[in-house]
Amino acid sequence: MGSGLLTAMIGDVPGIVMAKLLPWFRAKVADVDHLEAQIIGHGRSNLTYKLTCRDRSWVLRRPPLSHIQPTAHDMGREFRVLSALKDSKVPVPRPIAYCDDLEVLGVHFYVMEYVDGFVPANAPEVAHRYREDQRRMMADELIDILVELHAIRPGEVGLEDFGRPQGYLARQVRRFTEQWQRIRYRDVPELDELCRRLNSFTMEESDHSIVHGDYRLDNAILDPQGHIIAILDWEMATLGDPLADMGLLRMYWAEREGEGLEVGSAAVTALPGFPTWEEVAQRYAEKSGRDLSRLDYYVVLAHFKLSVILENMYARFLAGGTVGEGFERIGDQAIFLARRGLEIANKSQMPQLRG
Repeated sequence: MGSGLLTAMIGDVPGIVMAKLLPWFRAKVADVDHLEAQIIGHGRSNLTYKLTCRDRSWVLRRPPLSHIQPTAHDMGREFRVLSALKDSKVPVPRPIAYCDDLEVLGVHFYVMEYVDGFVPANAPEVAHRYREDQRRMMADELIDILVELHAIRPGEVGLEDFGRPQGYLARQVRRFTEQWQRIRYRDVPELDELCRRLNSFTMEESDHSIVHGDYRLDNAILDPQGHIIAILDWEMATLGDPLADMGLLRMYWAEREGEGLEVGSAAVTALPGFPTWEEVAQRYAEKSGRDLSRLDYYVVLAHFKLSVILENMYARFLAGGTVGEGFERIGDQAIFLARRGLEIANKSQMPQLRG
């Protein structure tokens, strides 16, 4: 969605049979005489395609080609949260049409508007395009939008039944524990230990709100001045503890080169101009009024979840169920995450996390 994304023209596009898509698209989206499709994005889960007819463009989102987890890749939920937020202070691409007819692509999918902008996933490109003061501004806007999201009352946007907020953290631990047990294809002792510690106690939740579930800088689209014009990738959105989003954002936020993950925008936030994590946390705490004293738990949980997710993606890659570049390194990143999560737990002020 924008010039900063990895794009690849595909002749015979995996996951889309154009002869089946076109009739539905003409009826539900636009009366076009043809469509060209290309896979876009740096995402490693749901597949994102740019659809083009002459000077008009749209985006189609569908689940991966194989190894679909029972609780993941729900296109209907993603479409619903976009529909709920489209007129809020949280900028999102406008959803257009949802398809639950398996005769079309064999899976549920949806089409939304194409937002023309830049996704800040590549540090050298961000350094080239934006001054230091613009980088600070985009970080501030990222936090301010998260504060706005967490302040929305779900019932006011039709999302009162979007999830069961009570017990969110316990369900997250249970869900990813079960997923790890289900997909396990090799031994990762650090991941097993993280799993054990998180299952050893029940964390009291800080509050309940709409949770994005994958909130980070490279899930935003920027305009040429560095303003955020859309937040992407709502596939993990639900109602739950808002600090889960802050824990995940902390996991991705690198403050020096070489510190961060290969997955996500960590190297970008290490550029000059971006605030330190302490400054990020202070801005969020002051604007939201939320207490971040127990954030370690949410950071460790984020490491556990993403490690399991990457293990699942790597298993899909090994099975030939993914398309795109970079998947061969996903397995190493999963182990790195488990080890770093355990290091954070060992140094935490929370005795339960120290094991």
